[in-house]
Amino acid sequence: MNVSKFLIGAALAALSFPAMAQDVDHGDHDLPSDIVVTALRANAQADILQGVSVVTGDELTRSLRATIGETLTRQAGVSATSFGPNASRPVLRGFQGERVRVLADGIGSFDVSNTSVDHAVVINPLTADRIEVLRGPTALLFGSSAIGGVVNVISSRIPRSVPDEPVHFDAIATYGSAADERTIGSRADIRLNDKLVIHLDGSYAKSGNLDTGGFILTPAIRAAAAASSDPDIQDLADLRGKLPNSAGRTWEVAGGLAWVGANSNAGVSVSRYDSIYGVPVRYSTDPAIEAEEVRLDFRQTRVDARYEYNLTAGFLETVRFRGGYADYRHDELEDTGDIATTFFANGGEGRLEFVQRDRNGWAGGFGAQGLSRTINIVGEEKFLPRARTEQLGLFTVQSLDRGPIRAEAGGRVEFTKQKADADAFLGNAALSRSFTTVSGSLGASYELTTGWHAGLNLSYTERAPAAEELFSNGPHAGTQAFEVGDPTFSKEKSKSLEATLRGKGDGYSVSASFYYSKFNGFLYELPTGLIEDDLPVFEYNQSRARHYGAEFDASVRLATVGKFTLNLDSVADFTRATIRGIGPVPRIPAARVLGALEAQSDKLDARVELERVSGQKRVAAFETTTPGYTMTNASLAWRPWGKDKQISFTLSANNIFDVVARRHASFLKDFAPLPGRDIRVSVRLAI
Repeated sequence: MNVSKFLIGAALAALSFPAMAQDVDHGDHDLPSDIVVTALRANAQADILQGVSVVTGDELTRSLRATIGETLTRQAGVSATSFGPNASRPVLRGFQGERVRVLADGIGSFDVSNTSVDHAVVINPLTADRIEVLRGPTALLFGSSAIGGVVNVISSRIPRSVPDEPVHFDAIATYGSAADERTIGSRADIRLNDKLVIHLDGSYAKSGNLDTGGFILTPAIRAAAAASSDPDIQDLADLRGKLPNSAGRTWEVAGGLAWVGANSNAGVSVSRYDSIYGVPVRYSTDPAIEAEEVRLDFRQTRVDARYEYNLTAGFLETVRFRGGYADYRHDELEDTGDIATTFFANGGEGRLEFVQRDRNGWAGGFGAQGLSRTINIVGEEKFLPRARTEQLGLFTVQSLDRGPIRAEAGGRVEFTKQKADADAFLGNAALSRSFTTVSGSLGASYELTTGWHAGLNLSYTERAPAAEELFSNGPHAGTQAFEVGDPTFSKEKSKSLEATLRGKGDGYSVSASFYYSKFNGFLYELPTGLIEDDLPVFEYNQSRARHYGAEFDASVRLATVGKFTLNLDSVADFTRATIRGIGPVPRIPAARVLGALEAQSDKLDARVELERVSGQKRVAAFETTTPGYTMTNASLAWRPWGKDKQISFTLSANNIFDVVARRHASFLKDFAPLPGRDIRVSVRLAI
């Protein structure tokens, strides 16, 4: 199978289990927040048989941060890797890295953020119209690596509609005090005629070292530093305030052209992303180990294309194509400015979808997905040979709506080939593995009473091991480990059950999910006790595992006072994961409860939040516990001329009491706390 030829010649692609993501009408920026467009058809959240979140409008403006991970951490079931302020990837239900896909309008990010936590996701939150999060294995038809879920950042980079005015312009500017953060982004849609539209956007962000809520290092490390006979090591005990080597700068420019007809539309876009940032220092109390101040210098050029045709009659309603290709490079710079290691990656992904016309409540779709990616590492910290991944996936999803009962079934078969070039640490032999994975899902929802739906979803999923899990054999600075893969690994398999309850009515909305999964061949890393290149050796292994948890998200209108509506919002989640015969899965987020009181009116919103994150004491043998914390946030959103007008101002105060907070999901938690008190001001303009 040659997926590169498949992508170019056949332009095939696919995606979808029940509630799978497909292309959406990006021209409509005012979709209700309870409508999920990451689906074969736009669906209400009540009809989706898995955990789902939508972030848009004022909530997106209030939550917007420099990274996708930090932007989403207030959503149920979502944490973040928090590897400093510039590299933070979403963690969904405790899954991270290879088990979570981060997408731009349904297509992958074409970076190497899945290979290491210090690598940023090359998707800019400033470009988002809305962000949708699908949690759980039913998102798998974005690819077998989406077993934890999918984050889809939806933008209007390829326009789906022609603006009414000659030029439609949007801009946002933000200042954040914790890192002296200055960001600005703008975009314009220019109408050439009644069918052609040009899109332009650009953004720039710059920040200094992050101000934290107190001591940089944990009490245990500070105590060890204070007991050292080395004066330089002793100084680490007093390190507080600014997080060293955490400053960054990012810019991005993009242009798109779209043709919008009565029954079809097509478009292309080209973007350039450039970023340089420091990786927070992982200090050691051993004088023989030198702490390194590494900076990462990123560049990516990306091309995207879309075509959609709506048929007026027959079995099919719509045919859609979405594809993208990117060339990526980042250099890891030593404090002298010399390049220590360079990561090269290039790849393409495409989907072709055939959407069936609704016939007496029966609807569905089918199609194919193609993916090709090559990664090559050159330099001191090469832990992986030049590796190539090729995938071809075929899918179908069908639904039947019978009034109060709605049933869904989906399936995917995927053909994956992992290849590693001959390399010295592989015995100068090239390696190749092929996998055929099969996944399926069956679910139903029942309307208990008006506005209330209960759902149950059963799924069986298979995941092919990633190249990093098969072929790694070298020092990995991001995880501070010498990683060793195993090219003989088998497929990772899981059986999952998810139950949902959702209700919505006058003045309230409630969503609750419970999930349980059993894994066979679960892939994980375990220390061997050996040291290689001054790093502990971690080997990938396979074993049985179980994973379960729950999520809750609700909003209730308490009262209406004059022009203000008073709402109470709440979010709660927990996850528990265990490897059979080994113990807890490492870096599982602790239980969390968030409550918020918000007064809303046409011109002014005022909100106060209280978030309590429990301490995480259930840890793997090689990781440390993490203390809990309570964080208080507040915000004001002011729209001088009302919600439907063109300008808004947002003032927020985050971590008001300057507490020291650390996320257990972070590899760097003992060396890099979360931001301290952060006062943020944002201005958004649309004309």
